[in-house]
Amino acid sequence: MKTCDLDYELPSELIATRPAEPRDSARLLVYDRAAESIEHARIEDLPAFLHEDDLIVRNDTSVLAARLVGRRAETEPGRGGGRVEGLFLGIHEDKWQVMLSASGRLKAGDVIHLSEDDRCHLTLCEQDGRTWLATASSHQEVVKLLEEVGRTPLPPYILKARRQRGEVIDDEADRRWYATTYARPDRAGSVAAPTAGLHFSKALLEAMRNRVQRQASVTLHVGAGTFQPVQSQTLEEHPMHAEAWSVESDDLASLKTGPGQNGRVIAIGTTTVRVLESLPHPLPEASVSGMTDLLISPGYSFKIVDGLLTNFHLPRSTLLALVGALIGLDQLKSIYQEAIRHRYRFYSYGDAMLILP
Repeated sequence: MKTCDLDYELPSELIATRPAEPRDSARLLVYDRAAESIEHARIEDLPAFLHEDDLIVRNDTSVLAARLVGRRAETEPGRGGGRVEGLFLGIHEDKWQVMLSASGRLKAGDVIHLSEDDRCHLTLCEQDGRTWLATASSHQEVVKLLEEVGRTPLPPYILKARRQRGEVIDDEADRRWYATTYARPDRAGSVAAPTAGLHFSKALLEAMRNRVQRQASVTLHVGAGTFQPVQSQTLEEHPMHAEAWSVESDDLASLKTGPGQNGRVIAIGTTTVRVLESLPHPLPEASVSGMTDLLISPGYSFKIVDGLLTNFHLPRSTLLALVGALIGLDQLKSIYQEAIRHRYRFYSYGDAMLILP
């Protein structure tokens, strides 16, 4: 399919720069595929649209403080420093893999200070495409070190919209907002949030437990490629990013049993969909893990997922293609125009839509 088919126009003022408060007060557009109908509601109304024998599946990954803001040190006489920004991507052969941008050209041997007291710094070793491999001066465990020197890895479009609007928001607020209430601390590994899950308050989780008999969790560590726009002329030419996933045996058992007679498998977020549709068949008994570079686009036949709770996605994105595969791209674009007319808030901190079979 042509990438331009994934385009749509969005008024910039509809890009959300902060979430609804409380979380479950965000708006919810409900699309019933069978009836081809649209209903406008709130996230707090979600339980009313579910059946008691539905199976709800969510992604329990937690987000690293992976955004890096530092300064280049003087590595030779007469050479000045400068602001450096980037993103921690992971560990590769005992080195940090980072994506960095700076006002000047970076080169091997440069030292990037990440803390005000210069206690923690990175030394660039070698460049690998768009990323760098670097050694860290601290041997502290990476997750804890990032909590000290890193920041919330908000998508660039949120940071840009804030600058344009003159909004200054403390990173402590974003650390609270950009995390699901059910994220597991021992599942840290994402550099972007599974944003559909950001809408769940503790009260909503309790209401869901009272309404739906069974729920399951999967883990997919969201990578930087999730927001990468498709730049090729066709979607099929796009180099799909790979992400690590895992599913525990108890959750596999729930999936093997399936929903009840009138139930559906409802995925919370596109990352959950990618895990479910990447699972081997028949489903194994024991816990399973792997990497997925599955590209779901119109024409794909879903094996497990019946319904989806998801945010409104960027144009020319693989996420938009995934949702288009579930309901049809023309129908999806029509729904997006309806959401724009009703002034829904878009993207990671925005409102959501529920797609029912």
